[in-house]
Amino acid sequence: MWLVLVCAVVAVGAFFIWSNSSTPVNADSKPTAVSSSAVVASSFQNGKQFEALDRSATEEPQVLEFFSFFCPHCYDFENVYHMSDEFKKQLPEGGKLVKYHVDFLGGELGSQLTQAWAVAMTLGVQDKVAPLIFNGIQKTQTIRNLDGIRQAFIEAGVSGEEFDSAWNSFIVKSLTAQQRKLAEDVNLRSVPSVIVNGKYMVKNDGLDAKSVEGFIQEYSQVVKYLLGQK
Repeated sequence: MWLVLVCAVVAVGAFFIWSNSSTPVNADSKPTAVSSSAVVASSFQNGKQFEALDRSATEEPQVLEFFSFFCPHCYDFENVYHMSDEFKKQLPEGGKLVKYHVDFLGGELGSQLTQAWAVAMTLGVQDKVAPLIFNGIQKTQTIRNLDGIRQAFIEAGVSGEEFDSAWNSFIVKSLTAQQRKLAEDVNLRSVPSVIVNGKYMVKNDGLDAKSVEGFIQEYSQVVKYLLGQK
């Protein structure tokens, strides 16, 4: 319960402060243009917009996003604010966007979803599977067990045999363990969370939350700034 509340606090602090705005926000909303000059990179500070972790930076530029299919704010992060698309725009040549699932929401099913996400990464079907699982968990509540997860993969074009084979493979078990270990190493307690270059965690509650446009713009600019840090 505490962890669920943390997820909610993150969202209230970072996403929904503008909920009293006269303009409703929905999946079809298009952010209005905001001049890049409105965001001054030199004003970004450790402890305010981001936190420097006691870790070595990755050799290549990287944006790592932690999420949970059980977290409604992760759903919005991906499907309403399209933050993954924003991050991709900021990646330099050779950079990559990585998404890891967390175990601390959803009990046993949450743990199975972390392994399922490892299957998706192994088969290269993340973009096809993610909307189906988000919908099955949060909208239709049709994914309640491993069979429901398997069916989502089948709907995404993966055969049942492919899923079963990948589920029990060494690479999937390794990727599952890797997701869990990194979340533990950075003492992750809330989602969505973004770590840039393996060393800098964006502080959602330190960003402009007066408007959807301002939040998206500043988040994107902070990530761009951190991609240039080592």
